[in-house]
Amino acid sequence: LKPAIMPGEVMNVFILKEGKEINQGIAYLEDGTMVVVENGRQYIGKNVEVVMSSVLQTSAGRMAFAKIKDSGSTREELKMVKNG
Repeated sequence: LKPAIMPGEVMNVFILKEGKEINQGIAYLEDGTMVVVENGRQYIGKNVEVVMSSVLQTSAGRMAFAKIKDSGSTREELKMVKNG
């Protein structure tokens, strides 16, 4: 079984290439899960911390979406804590 990825979870990933949409970067987890990183294009070739936002199961496998940890995600996390 593949380990669960939870929304809000912080992970360190290596941005390997650009995505299909503007400014996206693509990374892969050890289990082969593709991670689409919003605003990750500028980090191609680098390891970055990302915050997972969602995970989809597709016919081709698992696909995750994430944001760079420093690009506004801290405010969202604070909102969640404040409103929670």
